[in-house]
Amino acid sequence: MNSTNSTKTHPRVIAFTYVLKNSQGDVLDASETNQPLPFLEGRQQIIPALEAVVTTLHEGDKKNIAIKAADAYGEFRKDMIMDVPKEELAHLQISVGSHLQLQLGEGVRVVKITNISDTHVTLDGNHPLAGVDLTFDIEIMLIREATADEVIHGHAHGIHGTAHHH
Repeated sequence: MNSTNSTKTHPRVIAFTYVLKNSQGDVLDASETNQPLPFLEGRQQIIPALEAVVTTLHEGDKKNIAIKAADAYGEFRKDMIMDVPKEELAHLQISVGSHLQLQLGEGVRVVKITNISDTHVTLDGNHPLAGVDLTFDIEIMLIREATADEVIHGHAHGIHGTAHHH
């Protein structure tokens, strides 16, 4: 029996603050002041490449983590762009830059309208951060063992495990 594996059986909740920037240094997103983001490890709630680093850190650690586009939201894919006849969307209020939710087979995909011509509407199904190299400046604020409810529900119930569903 290998005893070193026993410490990994119980997932942890890790809460961190972050500032997300692109490779030009523009701030794309940031956690709210005094509101760290809690996540339950091992449940794909944050980018896997980010989680792989975060789970090795300790409370109070600060780190700058660079993640290539391919390991973040994927490369920009031309095959995710489609032209749809305008009449198919005639029932919707459409404008360039707005987003639509399309029912596609198994799920819903959010697409951005990038062009409207006389006959067609161009839809882009890429994630807004596809093709973007990301840098996270993070600080680990808290690490604790997940509660039984959190493990069952598959996500963190707030920083201290006491937040309830509404």
